[in-house]
Amino acid sequence: MSTKQTLSFQAEVAQLLHLVTHSLYSNQEIFLRELISNASDACDKLRFEGLNNSALFEDAPNLEVRVTFDKAAKTLTITDNGIGMSQQEAIDHLGTIAKSGTKDFMGRLSGDQKADAQLIGQFGVGFYSGFIVADKITVESRRAGLAAEEGVRWISGGTGDFEVETITRAQRGTSIILHLRDDAEEYLNAWKLKQVIAKYSDHISLPILMEKEEWKDGELINPNDENGGRQPGGMVKTGEWETINKASALWTRPKKDITEEQYAEFYKTISHDHEAPLTWAHNRVEGNTEYTQLLYIPAKAPFDLWNRDKKAGVKLYVKRVFIMDDAEALMPTYLRFVKGVIDSADLPLNVSRELLQESRDVRAIREGSTKRVLSMLEDLAKHDKHDTAAGADGVTDVVDADDKAKEGKYTAFYSEFGAVLKEGLGEDFGNRERLAKLLRFASTTSDAVTVGFADYKARMKEGQEAIYYITADTLAAAKNSPQLEVFKKKGIEVLLMTDRVDEWALNYLHEFDGTPLQSVAKGAVDLGTLQDEAEKKAAEEAAEAFKPVLAKLKEALKDKAEDVRVTTRLVDSPACLVVQDDGMSTQLARMLKQAGQQAPETKPVLEVNAEHALVKKLDGSVHFHDLAHILFDQALLAEGGLPEDPAAYVKRVNALLV
Repeated sequence: MSTKQTLSFQAEVAQLLHLVTHSLYSNQEIFLRELISNASDACDKLRFEGLNNSALFEDAPNLEVRVTFDKAAKTLTITDNGIGMSQQEAIDHLGTIAKSGTKDFMGRLSGDQKADAQLIGQFGVGFYSGFIVADKITVESRRAGLAAEEGVRWISGGTGDFEVETITRAQRGTSIILHLRDDAEEYLNAWKLKQVIAKYSDHISLPILMEKEEWKDGELINPNDENGGRQPGGMVKTGEWETINKASALWTRPKKDITEEQYAEFYKTISHDHEAPLTWAHNRVEGNTEYTQLLYIPAKAPFDLWNRDKKAGVKLYVKRVFIMDDAEALMPTYLRFVKGVIDSADLPLNVSRELLQESRDVRAIREGSTKRVLSMLEDLAKHDKHDTAAGADGVTDVVDADDKAKEGKYTAFYSEFGAVLKEGLGEDFGNRERLAKLLRFASTTSDAVTVGFADYKARMKEGQEAIYYITADTLAAAKNSPQLEVFKKKGIEVLLMTDRVDEWALNYLHEFDGTPLQSVAKGAVDLGTLQDEAEKKAAEEAAEAFKPVLAKLKEALKDKAEDVRVTTRLVDSPACLVVQDDGMSTQLARMLKQAGQQAPETKPVLEVNAEHALVKKLDGSVHFHDLAHILFDQALLAEGGLPEDPAAYVKRVNALLV
């Protein structure tokens, strides 16, 4: 006997429906993801209950989801042959939120059963997302094990109430029939549905079926005239069903079952990159937070790598259900080039970006994923170059094929992403030491960007107490900087840093493995035991004899230089500019100004080479004032800067040339 009753939604549901239809989901098509996920959950639930009661499978043991549409009726239907609902369950589950079917179900499990039921997601607000595209939803269902006459039909227009009645339904499971609004008719199209399902539900482990379609020409307008034209043709259903998803998530399969080609193809699918990745890591992490990670490092940097505002990040799945594309909270900004998938067993299915920011599980996933990426990079760095030269006994080291394949890969990675990696020194204090070991630079012994801090330390001269470096806009400017002269003379290696980010990043790194880092353009050069006593004595004597000229120079340049002193770092050049130990370098100040940012007004120190002919010429010259300014401006030019008044500089030089 059919009974029909009208019931009111729980107050929370009424509020939720308003939220869902107006603002809950950022893009409309998510409703299909939610309904297919719920259908999949219903099948998982039947599979679990069927372990103890195989009669629940009735005469249909193969679990599946079917998607159909009817253009004339403007309906889209998602049908599963899972556990289904009784009339009371439909009232409880679809009319209230707190008593959601799966939460209730999970509450009844204990011990090892919980592990068996790990695939079962939370039946939360997903069902109501149907109202994003439908102005009415009809649900027809019958619980597995109940008689055909005990089916239920639930109908609502998504406002204050819903109708429930008893129906006869031969098939167990649930059909959700969406009566689409006019602005959602694009979902009455097989191609569109397949596209959305491929995007969000390709990795549902059940087959998702749709009816095949083929093109059929329209009828002849005049049956007796082949050339008289035809009515418009169209796609017609053939009655055959086809599986439109892969029905198996790549990252859930054992590593041994996945080929390199499959890994590479999957990367191309998720990243829209036409090149294969440089390397990847696929792991299942167990412990307090359980998740699977499949992380890729691309071979080439994207064009918008330096746009820190662009959304980046890995794809987040929860229990194989796609949640979001750019889960930024799962990867630090300096690793924004990493692509891949993280599939969590612990996050709630209806997790939002806002919740992601605060969750303890998310922090654990973020830390674990960061460490995994750094481990991948450390492995590439370790195998970057092999010395396969024959040993004393004439035997060459054997390099296995795997290691051989990694040769040169770190250098390739670093040329694309090294500058971004340096941002981590300021952003990720916990991993600063690991990051420092991964950094590479050119140096006065190598133009190639391959010298790490550890390599440098291994080559340091006896008595050398610091790692010396210089920052500049270009490699040529760094190599030819006057500040390097004494280091070249002494054969001391200096790292040449030419990335825009170097100066900022090195504010956060003051030493490496106990050895301080020292900019050759900051403070006075103290080479300690590397400078012999005779040199020190000669420098002191020169400074003493030069005192009157220094005083005049300070007076002439008081608006430009903070101080003028005799240098110990110059050999061939007349002068150079340095800043105090704690001051901002002139290069960084220049960069900030170019970027339209405020840079503190700092005056550099002018160091002069008392042995240079031009500097000697100052003493007693009638052009003292002009020479002093030329000396300062030339020092500025030598390090890549521009005189404040280029026209005045040219005028002074011309006056002295004629």
